[in-house]
Amino acid sequence: MAGYQRKTALSPPEVLEHAERLLPETVGLRRTSQTAHGATFDGEEGTVTLSTHSHGPYTNVVANTDRLRTSRLDYEIQRFLNRLPYEPGDAGGPGSGEPT
Repeated sequence: MAGYQRKTALSPPEVLEHAERLLPETVGLRRTSQTAHGATFDGEEGTVTLSTHSHGPYTNVVANTDRLRTSRLDYEIQRFLNRLPYEPGDAGGPGSGEPT
């Protein structure tokens, strides 16, 4: 029901590796399916589908959830996307006002 998009300097496999590591830890989601360019994660908080597509040195990441924009899942997905490094050489991670 909600969709989010982010450009990142990571490759599609790197984005999916980050998701595999962070989404179970932060939202309790587990990967239920994966392709070379995407993955679906499910849990008590809901379902999110990630799609990744390379465009030159960047990857476009699209995240679609089955929840309202005000849900915990949507909040955590937005945080996940915002932590991806935007430009080559960026470290990524939390913003200056966000706890680590």
